[in-house]
Amino acid sequence: MTECQRPIHRTGNISTCASEPHKKNLFLQSLYEEGLEDLKLTGVDKRDTRKEIQDKDIVECLENSVQFWTDFSKVHYHPQSLYELCGLWIDTEEFDNYGAGRDIYSGGLRGEEISERLRFFVEECDHIQGFQFIVDESGGFSALAADFLESIADEYSNTPALLYSVRAPSSHMNPRSQKQAISRNIHDAISFSKLSSLCELIVPIGLPSLSRSKASTYLCIEDKKPYHSSAIYAAALHSISLPFRMEPLGPTADSCYVSGAVDVYELVQMLAGHDRRNTATILDAAMPAPPLSGKHVEQSLLRNLQPLTPEIADREDLQAVESMTVHGALGSGGSQASVSEVTDRLNEAYEHSSTPPKFCHLSVAVCPLPIPLPFPSIFGNLVGQRGELLSNPIPGSLSRGSLDVKSIPMAARLRSSSAILPFLENRLLNLRRYGIERGAPGMELLRSWGFERDELEDIEESLCKMVATLDDRYQLSSDSD
Repeated sequence: MTECQRPIHRTGNISTCASEPHKKNLFLQSLYEEGLEDLKLTGVDKRDTRKEIQDKDIVECLENSVQFWTDFSKVHYHPQSLYELCGLWIDTEEFDNYGAGRDIYSGGLRGEEISERLRFFVEECDHIQGFQFIVDESGGFSALAADFLESIADEYSNTPALLYSVRAPSSHMNPRSQKQAISRNIHDAISFSKLSSLCELIVPIGLPSLSRSKASTYLCIEDKKPYHSSAIYAAALHSISLPFRMEPLGPTADSCYVSGAVDVYELVQMLAGHDRRNTATILDAAMPAPPLSGKHVEQSLLRNLQPLTPEIADREDLQAVESMTVHGALGSGGSQASVSEVTDRLNEAYEHSSTPPKFCHLSVAVCPLPIPLPFPSIFGNLVGQRGELLSNPIPGSLSRGSLDVKSIPMAARLRSSSAILPFLENRLLNLRRYGIERGAPGMELLRSWGFERDELEDIEESLCKMVATLDDRYQLSSDSD
């Protein structure tokens, strides 16, 4: 049982709040029992002291009971990896805006304690490629992340930061009131502008509805379950960051397992270092990736890459710059495609494309995406055991999970394109409409968050520059004067 004591009056009255600890689900119980077996305790017959847990029961339990990410995590975390924010008397519903997270990082010793945890791991590195951040930017953690990023920029000024700003489908639910709608629109503008100014590349992720998107063509997603949506986004991030973990080879070296290794700095320069200097990037994914068979690879793979970034336009951009990762691709007859085969087929597809990007970097690996036991049952009945796409649905099942699908081929792409303009414009226009224009309904709210007009004008200018980078016609409007 956990217990907290909170003073109500200065005279010393105490209110005690107590709650039962969360019970381990079957998956966590099975991990615990495996750990006991690894200890090889003598004199104990473990088969007699515990009830055997079946995998199918674990899958069913996870599908129906997951509430937190710890319910399905099997990672052993280093003690320095986690930091608990103590002393915040606020619930999750109130912690839903940028203002709620301001000053948390600087409160007490939190900032130094968090930074010290990062230093611990930095000192263990022989070489730092860069920092990758995954931030839930739909609420107060956005402000906390911004302060942390600012501290990192000061201490590690020459190290690039790649930021994935992620949202669950629930954060896109219709607001209950006009006040909540205004707060959300202002938060979105402030949060994105602050975070994007403190990193070299930002990738917004999180569709309003994964289940109704083209990204889930071969999937069975329930939007109300973060357990489902997080698996999609995690798979895409794993794939797009795979080149960072490849062994770099010389310019003339070849490998039968991987090709196209890059580090974080090289990726940032590739996508944001061209003429445009665009730092907001789109994430696309094909899950599972279709086979590289037939004559029309462009239709079977390139067109199956669907955006996981919200609010983007369906437009082609001849000035686009891309970095694509394909791993575990299947060739004709369901056989494993070689690195050279994947490279040749995709290069051919780009050559015959009617709207090819200005530049595309391709990374390839033969290893597919493994589907471990805690992975949710999100695959449709047209997905086979190795992620192959079947001609006929498997009878008797609408969704399939880790007991049925062992691995899948994946394709993911980061795309610097003008297609992200609607996302940027919406945040700029909402900031002006609700926070800067004369009589804006969100002025008092922004003051309560600690923002004065001069800081808001700086944020407006930052957003306007991002829009103008992709659209020369867009200039800072004098309407905000």
